[in-house]
Amino acid sequence: MDGIIVVNKPKGCTSHDVVYKVRRIVKEKVGHTGTLDPLATGVLPLLIGKGTLCSKYLINHDKEYEVSLKLGIATDTMDAEGKVVEEKEVDEHILSKENVEKTLSSFIGKQEQEPPMYSAIKVAGKKLYEYARRGEKVEVPKREIEIYNIELVGINKISKEIEFKVSCSKGTYIRSLCTDIAKKMGTIGYMSGLERLKVGEFSIKNSIVIDDKIDKESLEKHIITVEELFKDREEVELNSKKLMLFLNGVKLSCNNIDGVYRIYNSGKFIGLGVVKNGLLKRDIVL
Repeated sequence: MDGIIVVNKPKGCTSHDVVYKVRRIVKEKVGHTGTLDPLATGVLPLLIGKGTLCSKYLINHDKEYEVSLKLGIATDTMDAEGKVVEEKEVDEHILSKENVEKTLSSFIGKQEQEPPMYSAIKVAGKKLYEYARRGEKVEVPKREIEIYNIELVGINKISKEIEFKVSCSKGTYIRSLCTDIAKKMGTIGYMSGLERLKVGEFSIKNSIVIDDKIDKESLEKHIITVEELFKDREEVELNSKKLMLFLNGVKLSCNNIDGVYRIYNSGKFIGLGVVKNGLLKRDIVL
């Protein structure tokens, strides 16, 4: 089984837990293109078999989330799993629709974001959460992100929570975004809920839940093959002689523009090749 399965990760388990379950079912190599926190739910693309070789093409995807932001309370981890470090009254005007929508829309565009201390980003060879757990202070480097769109879903004035949808670039920390939004609204807050709706072209609408009833046959029905994954790439047809050279790692002359191509022999999908400077070389072979 080679390809990708889009899983709807449930709350309370790690991405590694899901990978482990699927690996036990398919008895093949399984990986993912980016973790989801245990608190979060939603889209988790899993790469299976030789599909794991495609990871380099999938790590820069944009993402879409539905987020719950609890106002008036701050935690050390910026989410619901952390320890409360501050509480603050939330004035009524802060939760007005006009104020919320105005604040959310102000975040659209490119900006610099400071990642949370409780994250796996490395500084001086150590992960930030290692510094945080020891109570050590370290300068956290900011990174450029982009918010493509952000829209209000709802306001709960009783629980003092807002829900919003956000489309953003790779590397965006929603916990940091929630903290920044709360600050700009004139209060404090933390991310109380997170559902990932899309990763690139992979949508929650086409995802499956990994439960005790799932088996290998069920997974096979939902797999996205490598050929299908790259369906928008142009084809290169190789005769048997050129195919042998290609499979042995020989670079072949090719007049196509630089890029990734689907490779075929007599109509059969072989894998992927890369054209660069007039030469076609082997990349992924199934």
